[in-house]
Amino acid sequence: MTPTQTPGALFAGLVFNEAGEPAEVAYVGGAAQYVILDDGFRRHVTARDVDRQVLLSLREKMAPYQDLAVGEMMRLMGRDDLFTKAMIDASIKNVEQALDQQIPEDMRAWLGMLGFRVVVNLHGEVVQIDLPEQMDEE
Repeated sequence: MTPTQTPGALFAGLVFNEAGEPAEVAYVGGAAQYVILDDGFRRHVTARDVDRQVLLSLREKMAPYQDLAVGEMMRLMGRDDLFTKAMIDASIKNVEQALDQQIPEDMRAWLGMLGFRVVVNLHGEVVQIDLPEQMDEE
């Protein structure tokens, strides 16, 4: 990433305040900010800080299922070797590197339709992450 390129808000369109109002994304000094509405006042919180909280929380929630997730990823890639497993394990462990990436807009819309939401307080602290529910086998 060049100095003129700054990462945007990773979870744009998926962040809400505690009243359920969506957070807009604005740029201040080239840095992405989530704009949290507070009774007519627009509080700006650094998107990177919120996104980091979300990624770390997702990694923590995924930890008990990591072996299953790694195995499934290897199966989807059609690879079953030690190096692929090590690469996937390292990617999960270093999930914060995703802060420099972007989730495509259509993927964010899909996540939103499935029920993925991030709720933050006025200070930009993540208070809740709604994950898509697993569908029943029936």
